[in-house]
Amino acid sequence: MTRDKPFWKTKKLSEMTDKEWESLCDGCGRCCIYVLHNEETDEVFETDIACQLFDIAKRRCTDYANRLERVKDCVQLTPDNVGALKWMPPSCAYRRLAEGKGLPKWHPLRTGDKKSVERAGIAVSPDLIPENELEITDDLLEERITRSR
Repeated sequence: MTRDKPFWKTKKLSEMTDKEWESLCDGCGRCCIYVLHNEETDEVFETDIACQLFDIAKRRCTDYANRLERVKDCVQLTPDNVGALKWMPPSCAYRRLAEGKGLPKWHPLRTGDKKSVERAGIAVSPDLIPENELEITDDLLEERITRSR
C-alpha cells in the first residue's frame, strides 16, 4: 500500500490552503526578532530584541490577526515574496520550499511534535528583550547582535 505524499511535497506554495500555509510555520520565532541585513554583502545578523507583539515564552505573536496594522515593519509572508526575503532564516519552511528544498527532519510537520524545533536548536533564545523595553537605535541594534547567518 502506498502512502499519500504530504501536501508540502505535492503542492506549490501558491496552491496551499490557509491552514496548510500556516502549518508550515515551525514556531522558531526567528522572524519576530530584529534582524540586520546588509544588502551589499547579503550578510544577516540576528539580535536578542523581539517584536513588541512576540510572546517570548510561547514563541508566537500575541495579535497575529492585527500584526500588520500594529507593527509597521511586520512583513506578511506570501508565496510571491517569500523567495526574495533573504533575511528569513535558512531553516524557515517557507523559504526552504520556495527554494525547492524539503522540510528539515526536525520540522513539527514531520515529527508531530512542536518541541522538536527547540530540541534541534533552531528556536530563538528565551532570553530575548521585548522592543518596547528599549529605545531602538542603529547603535543599539549593532550592540545586541547575537549571531550571524
